[in-house]
Amino acid sequence: MHFLIYGLGAIGTVYGAMLKAAGHKVTGLARPSMLETISKKGLQVCGIWGEYAQIPDVLISSLDEAQDRDWDMIIVTVKSYATAEAARDIARLRPPECLLWLAQNGYGNFEAAAPYIPEDKILLGRIIFGAETQSPGVSKVTVIADDVVIGSPKNRIPLPVAEKWAALFRESGIPTRASEDVMKYIWGKIIYNSALNSLGAILEVNYGKLAGMDGSHELMIHVVREIFAVLEAIGQKTHWADADAYLADFYSKLIPSTKYHHASMLQDIQHSRHTEIDSLNGAVVALGRMYGVPTPVNETITLLVKAKEQLVTGVA
Repeated sequence: MHFLIYGLGAIGTVYGAMLKAAGHKVTGLARPSMLETISKKGLQVCGIWGEYAQIPDVLISSLDEAQDRDWDMIIVTVKSYATAEAARDIARLRPPECLLWLAQNGYGNFEAAAPYIPEDKILLGRIIFGAETQSPGVSKVTVIADDVVIGSPKNRIPLPVAEKWAALFRESGIPTRASEDVMKYIWGKIIYNSALNSLGAILEVNYGKLAGMDGSHELMIHVVREIFAVLEAIGQKTHWADADAYLADFYSKLIPSTKYHHASMLQDIQHSRHTEIDSLNGAVVALGRMYGVPTPVNETITLLVKAKEQLVTGVA
C-alpha cells in the first residue's frame, strides 16, 4: 500500500517508520526545516515497541511536489486546528478511492474535513498510545492504554473495510481494531485528554502527579462531570453509564497505566506552539453553550491554557 503521512510529528513519525518497515510505500509531508534531517537519518522510533529507522520513499513539504499521487490512504496527523486547511489541500489531489484517516485528538475533526472530503472516504481514529518527539523525525513511544480504534463516525464505511485497514496496522506492529461505535472511543479520549492534557500543560507535571494532588484531583472530577452533562444533552453515548462510572475507571485503571506520561499540550507550550485546547475543553464549552449546559470549570481551564499559550507564542 502507498501511504501519505500528512504531518511528521510524534504520531506521524511512528506511523511513517513502522509502515515503511512493514514493506509499505510511504510519502511523508513535513515542514521544509525537517526534511533535510529526515532524508539523512530517516524517521526514527524508539521506546516500548522497539527501534525503527526508516527513510520514507518520498519526502515533500507541499502536495504539489508529489509526482506519484497514487495514495491508498492519507493519514492526517497535524494538530486539530489545522484539519480544515489540510482537508482543503488534500481534496485538490486525492485519488477518488483514497481514504482519509484523521489520526488526531479532540472533537470536530470529522466536521472540519467533511466539507472537502466525501464522508464515505473519512475514517476517524482513537489513538491512546503516548508518543513524544525527541527531535525532528525522532519519536519515543512511551505508553499504551489500549488499541488504536478506527471507524466511520456515521458508518459510511463498512466495518469489514475498516477492519482490513486495522489488520494492516496490526501487521505493522501497531495494535489496532475497528469499531462501528468509534465516536464512543473518540469521546472517551476527549474526556481523558480534557481532564489531563490541559491541567498537565498548566501545572507542568505528569499524569500521576495530577492525580495525586488534591487540587488538581478535584478539578479533574469537575471537568469530567461537566462533560458528561454535555454528552447527555447532545445524546452521545459512551462506554460508561455516567460520570461516576468513568471516574472509577479513570483513577483506578486509566491514570495508573499512563502515570509517567507528560501531556502533548505541555510539549506544545514548551516549544512555543499553539495547542489543541479548542478541540478539547474548548469544544466542551462550545457544545455546552449550544445546548444550554453550564461548563464553568472547563471554561476556566480553557482560558488559562489560552493565556499560557499567548505568553509563549506572543499571539492572542
